[in-house]
Amino acid sequence: MIHLIARIVQIAAILGCISSSFYYLLCLVGVRAFRRSQKPFAAVPIHTPPVSILKPLKGIDPDIYESFRSHCLQDYPEYEIIFGISDPDDPAVASVERLKQEFPHRSIQLVVCPDVLGPNVKVSNLDQMVQAARHECLIVNDSDIRVENDYLRRIIAPFSDEQIGMVTCLYRGVAAPTLASRLESLGISTDFCAGVLAARLLERGLRFGLGSTLALRRRDLIRIGGFRAIVDFLADDYELGSRIAGLGLKVLLSDVVVATHLPAYDFRGFLAHQMRWARGVRDARLGGYIGLASTFGLTWALLWLIAGHAAPWSWIMLGSVLLLRLLVALAVGKSVLQDPQLLRHLWLLPLRDVIAAGVWGVSFWGHTVTWRGDRFELKNGRLIRIR
Repeated sequence: MIHLIARIVQIAAILGCISSSFYYLLCLVGVRAFRRSQKPFAAVPIHTPPVSILKPLKGIDPDIYESFRSHCLQDYPEYEIIFGISDPDDPAVASVERLKQEFPHRSIQLVVCPDVLGPNVKVSNLDQMVQAARHECLIVNDSDIRVENDYLRRIIAPFSDEQIGMVTCLYRGVAAPTLASRLESLGISTDFCAGVLAARLLERGLRFGLGSTLALRRRDLIRIGGFRAIVDFLADDYELGSRIAGLGLKVLLSDVVVATHLPAYDFRGFLAHQMRWARGVRDARLGGYIGLASTFGLTWALLWLIAGHAAPWSWIMLGSVLLLRLLVALAVGKSVLQDPQLLRHLWLLPLRDVIAAGVWGVSFWGHTVTWRGDRFELKNGRLIRIR
């Protein structure tokens, strides 16, 4: 019996290594396809309609003021920034007031959103914030996103094409000086964004959005039922992009890369965040999420090494898989995201990948997530607050 179990583990590990190798090759092709699709910014038609930037807030994020400030330094003719909060005493208010004082010439509003329209308070706030927005072009991005001064020009330019319904973009994480924060940053640069590029290649375009940037037209937002239509969902960025794509419009992945400064996670906070993300993706894209089992190359290779009693051929497979994994990490993290921290953190990649495989397995047992201090139950992607 023990021999049979060992044999089954060996076969599973071999199949996992083979499938992961194909996945890594797919990621490399996805990187190449993405880079070939990029147009020089100078070649993009000039299209600069007025823009409303919507930034829902709750609490303080690392370097939050500098992230806010970067939005006020845009080389763009006309735009406004609308911040939204549920609690008038939220500590983020002080940063918004400071921003108004430093940039009195910018149109900056702080909207207090008293109504709770559903369990996703961020989306509930967005539904109330958009009523204060003056412009047709809207951009939603997370409170911790930091951008370059050509961000608006490059994100909005593609909307000169009426077939473009949404523009979204990749992001890199700037790690705080804790091990867990470094693991989070490494996962973003070498795994999450690699998966986005692979999905873009397989699906011949995106069918979802990323919370780092969600740019769209107000009229298309109205056509999908507004923000209120997704106020029950955890993966609101995915839902918004999916519904825009459902209108027959394209979701474009811009060549813009933004930055997010990560909290100084301890391991408990890191694992809670990973589990929230994992269960959110599981409910949003179950088929694709199950398929992630075939992408944990280093975990499968290590399992094969153990099951094969460290035989020479198992070492060869481990080396081959590790080489492909490193190539993906460098192609995405350095070539696409230009992550300056990547090389310093690369030695943590095996640990990060083994943890990711563990989180994936555990995510199927349970439906609860923790989000900004509140606990919810997930049911078909919808949030139910646990009281």
